[in-house]
Amino acid sequence: MKITVDLDCTPVEARQLMGLPDVQPLQAALLAEIEKKMMADLERFSPEGIVRAWLSPLGGEQFSDAIGSWLRQAAPNMAKSSKT
Repeated sequence: MKITVDLDCTPVEARQLMGLPDVQPLQAALLAEIEKKMMADLERFSPEGIVRAWLSPLGGEQFSDAIGSWLRQAAPNMAKSSKT
């Protein structure tokens, strides 16, 4: 004998029906903590932060300033050559 029962309920109602605990407050607290940590680390993942991290073993700020200066000087020349 095979019996099939179809229940039409929301996930919250299904958890309550099966006697599972309500984890929404815990989930909200964890997500808030994750968001706080992500916002604190956001600077580290900015383009400037990534370049600074990559270049720090090579001489740090001086090297990054030299590369930035070189790129600023090269940009107008590159724009002129692409127009012709």
